[in-house]
Amino acid sequence: KGVTFQYNHNVYPTVTRTNVASLVTGRNPGAHGLIGNTLVMRDFDPSRLIHALYDQLSRVALKTNVLLVPTLADILHKNGMEYIALGVGTSGNAYLHNPNIEIGGGATIHPEFCLPYNLHGYIEKEYGPWPKGGFTDIKKIYHGVDIMIDYVLNQRNPEVALIWFSEPDHTQHLVGVGAKESINVLSKVDEQLGKLLQWIERNERDGDTDVIVLSDHGYSTISKVITVEDIARELTRTMPRLSRDLIMAPNGGSILFYINDRHDNSVDKLAGWLMKQPWCGSIIVSDSAGQLDGTLPASLIGLEGPRTPELIMSFKWDSLANDEGIPGRVYSTGLSVGQGQHGSMSLHETNNVLIANGPSFKKSLKLSSPSGNIDVAPTVLEILGINHDFNMDGRVLFEALESHQCDIQWLNESYFANRDMQGLHYSQEIKMSRVHATCYLDQGQGFHN
Repeated sequence: KGVTFQYNHNVYPTVTRTNVASLVTGRNPGAHGLIGNTLVMRDFDPSRLIHALYDQLSRVALKTNVLLVPTLADILHKNGMEYIALGVGTSGNAYLHNPNIEIGGGATIHPEFCLPYNLHGYIEKEYGPWPKGGFTDIKKIYHGVDIMIDYVLNQRNPEVALIWFSEPDHTQHLVGVGAKESINVLSKVDEQLGKLLQWIERNERDGDTDVIVLSDHGYSTISKVITVEDIARELTRTMPRLSRDLIMAPNGGSILFYINDRHDNSVDKLAGWLMKQPWCGSIIVSDSAGQLDGTLPASLIGLEGPRTPELIMSFKWDSLANDEGIPGRVYSTGLSVGQGQHGSMSLHETNNVLIANGPSFKKSLKLSSPSGNIDVAPTVLEILGINHDFNMDGRVLFEALESHQCDIQWLNESYFANRDMQGLHYSQEIKMSRVHATCYLDQGQGFHN
């Protein structure tokens, strides 16, 4: 009924918490500082690998900002409006929607905690305890939808509400993309979305409610596992001094490399070693490392910032089909061959879902113009009539809005880098789309010959 964005993009790395941060800030990862699901925040602890979950992020918040820029919740609060997020997923995902809630406003609801803290007891008293986790998360999703309808939409009625379903992500990680169980749980999630839409229509809210449906990333199937322990052992053998100063943060289809004591061209040496590996895809380096043969700069894809690691490598990927006939395979830092994964620059992961319907949006329209998760926050602010000049990297999706008639022009760009190493030639290509100043990563891949 509404607008389908056929060419939507997430941000890289293509992992959940990085994309949550971009969703709620309209900024690329270099700006908001949440570079991965696992990462190092040197302004918190330069020697510690952080798993971006609630317990660790809340400790970070005691010393420094979890996100380096304002969130949608912060902006709404300053304008007398409210943002409430209900997350059925990881605790870190839920926390990132509004990490400044204690000095701002709104609410965050999650099976493990709520913000403000005293809300957790109220939710459990009124709606009962959250169901225990099982093979799928669908029972938690059922419970979450009931809370969203009765408490969030009916009682609180905030200007912006979000519900985050952890399926089919949870099941696809376990049994793979396109598996019978994954399709089954997806159908149940669709039913719950239908339940929400029916409530909105039945309560005559559809005349003033816009609904945006999006995913945080696409998906691949694991073709082979290369663990950081495997890499660490080989680096210890070949470059012992570098390995002592190195912290590796695994993020599914990518690895973040932090070098705490740079010496003897250590970034260049690490890049050269990686380029010799058959599983190495694209390599980007922080701008501070300078121009290194075979690498491309982090600023190219919005990753340059105060918390940028010295080097980020995306694993190699291909478009071959898995056992269910779903294209897209990738090397991974964890899980097992045949399971689902994401995190890389694969085009099967960078392309994701964005659909919008409601009074603010055009009807029955399929758009081929590039869009991205970074565009959601500025578009929401435009719909609410809030000045959105907050130095966001995303843009207002004017071409989808009923109140605007405009043609969007965009460019497709490719960037190349090459390196020759003792008879081995490594090259990489990163493809981008650009609408004015807003850039989207289409894909990145490395090649050996």
